[in-house]
Amino acid sequence: MQPDQIKALIEGQIPGSQVEAAFEGSHLQLTVISDAFNGLSRLKKQQLVYGALSDKIADGTLHAVQMKTLTPEEAGQ
Repeated sequence: MQPDQIKALIEGQIPGSQVEAAFEGSHLQLTVISDAFNGLSRLKKQQLVYGALSDKIADGTLHAVQMKTLTPEEAGQ
């Protein structure tokens, strides 16, 4: 799976999100910025992103995901 495909997958599940995705070896590095994260705990933010990736994690396409989840304010936007 390519970073652009992951970006599209997350942006399709979390409308209005901005996603940066890159692989370092077999590890996926994500930064996701979204208004949908307003008022959510860090865990709830991550659960939204994992929800978008759940099928790819379950079938083994993705593993070892590291992410930053930020509101636009937290990202300085």
